[in-house]
Amino acid sequence: MSTIGYYICVPFAWLVRLFYNLTNSYGVALILFTLVIKLIMLPFQMKSKKSMMRMSRVSGQMQELQKRYAKNQAKLQEEMQKLYEEEGVNPMSGCLWSFLPFPILIALYSIIRQPITHFMMLPESAVETLIQTATNAGVNMANIVQLDKAGAAIVKNGVTQLSAYGQINLVKAVQEMGLSTPDGWFNVNYKFLGLDLTATPWEYVKSFTFTWAVIGVILIPILAGLSQFVFSKLTMKTQPQADAAGGASMKSMMYMMPLFSVYIAFVMPAALGVYWIAQSVFSLIQEAILNKTLSAKMEAEEEARFQARQADRQKRMEEARIQERQRQQDEQKKQTLREKQQAAQAAKAVKAAKAATSTTEAGRVGDRPYARGRAYKADRYDET
Repeated sequence: MSTIGYYICVPFAWLVRLFYNLTNSYGVALILFTLVIKLIMLPFQMKSKKSMMRMSRVSGQMQELQKRYAKNQAKLQEEMQKLYEEEGVNPMSGCLWSFLPFPILIALYSIIRQPITHFMMLPESAVETLIQTATNAGVNMANIVQLDKAGAAIVKNGVTQLSAYGQINLVKAVQEMGLSTPDGWFNVNYKFLGLDLTATPWEYVKSFTFTWAVIGVILIPILAGLSQFVFSKLTMKTQPQADAAGGASMKSMMYMMPLFSVYIAFVMPAALGVYWIAQSVFSLIQEAILNKTLSAKMEAEEEARFQARQADRQKRMEEARIQERQRQQDEQKKQTLREKQQAAQAAKAVKAAKAATSTTEAGRVGDRPYARGRAYKADRYDET
């Protein structure tokens, strides 16, 4: 029993035992167990649901990016990642939590199939003692232990090999005959609404009789498949829009999962089918409530993000206008400076031109500019 699977079963078995002791009904205990598990997982599923709803809301933008960058996958991935970050979308968060029910289903199956070691939590030695007690009491062991050709129980490494549902049948035989039981044992009432939850529906199909005990057990896998189908159909409405291939895949899954549910519930004890029905019904209720509450919340978040984007846009536009005014002012200053420089150059040119006709130059002799006087004019005294 010292396996990881066994220790995974321990908390689940404790929870089922708790509800069984409170209600004295195996079926009600399984339903309450399912409800508690759903409540524990609710915060994680809410996060997953939010991400999936956001994915659905941005699916149009995703398809537009796929068309725009169909020939550039690197750019497409870059733009998609940018879109995910802007919209707060985690494309993988919806996948992880969708697989969680399966480990729980496997653990619960072990609890149902092995009630002595995985539900009552008794050691393997207790099973061996009960097998010996039942054998001595003349119980038919054909559906409890594996028999060889000679009709003897098969024993490996000192452990008697049980049939697939040997522990269930052993428990029922011990309780029906009132045999002595080890410490820690408690009788289990497997009846629920007049149905034997240890029965396998397919066995009842092969030996059908028109009684509620048989019809009810056969209806369990049908209801399991129907509830799973309704849940899958409701879930698909909030899934992101996919292309033709993706849409076909999702549609096929919508039918495959219910068929899988029907198959599992037919070939395993009816108790597992009760869990599956409860799981689907609670999931339906959860989906309807989350769709309503999260839609309103996400619309408010989207409006807030829109207003934030608008405010950011206005801020950038205002900054751009300020930068443009600054640029114009700088340009005006540069223009004024150029004009001043041009005016100075013009004044300098005028001065140079004036200097070219200066009387100082007229009075120059060699390198002496005032040799003839500042007012010297060669034609001052010309005769007319």
